Amino acid sequence: MIRKVVYFSMQVPNRPGVGVEMLRSIAKGKQNLLAFTGFPNGGKAQVDFVPAKPVEFARGAKKKGVKLGKKKTAFLVQGEDRVGALVRILEKLAKAKINMVAMDAVTGGSRRFGAIFWVRPKDIARTSRLLGAR
Repeated sequence: MIRKVVYFSMQVPNRPGVGVEMLRSIAKGKQNLLAFTGFPNGGKAQVDFVPAKPVEFARGAKKKGVKLGKKKTAFLVQGEDRVGALVRILEKLAKAKINMVAMDAVTGGSRRFGAIFWVRPKDIARTSRLLGAR
């Protein structure tokens, strides 16, 4: 299954404990994340949140005085884990000359896997049509 998802990106201090405080606050607000990724970026850290309920997530962040970055779009893939599970998707994008900006993928145990990937904003609609993403 491939679907378009909303994510929010933020720059935060790159210090121990910053991420856990953010995730603890999200959990206290009873917000479920479909994905979370973070990495160093220019002396800070970039964190991307993919909430299950983006409107509620943004509302909760505003209540806590957290300034979220702009709402953006990524693609979430979930499926049965097998050898070459992502090859078909990557081949379709390559054939259509759509460049994937980044991807994170992981097995989920019990023969399941998940991935999140990003394309350039100008390619979102075409990627969605090509892959049948909802």
